[in-house]
Amino acid sequence: MGPVLDELEKMYAGKLIIERVDVKADPGKAREMKVYAIPTQIFFAPDGTELFRHVGFYPGEDIIVKWAELGYKLEAAK
Repeated sequence: MGPVLDELEKMYAGKLIIERVDVKADPGKAREMKVYAIPTQIFFAPDGTELFRHVGFYPGEDIIVKWAELGYKLEAAK
């Protein structure tokens, strides 16, 4: 997922915040976020409410489509 997330960070700079948790280095954070498999993507609303969770590889295009389905239309940075 690293390269996919790197590309999304570049394409949607200032519009999409991507936070990564190293579950080996920070198992407490993984437990807190209820991450039991790698990779796990969790989508949060601006207020911190969890909107959606996906386990497994998730293509970048599908991530952007999911945000739109959740009501957040993202446009790539210029």
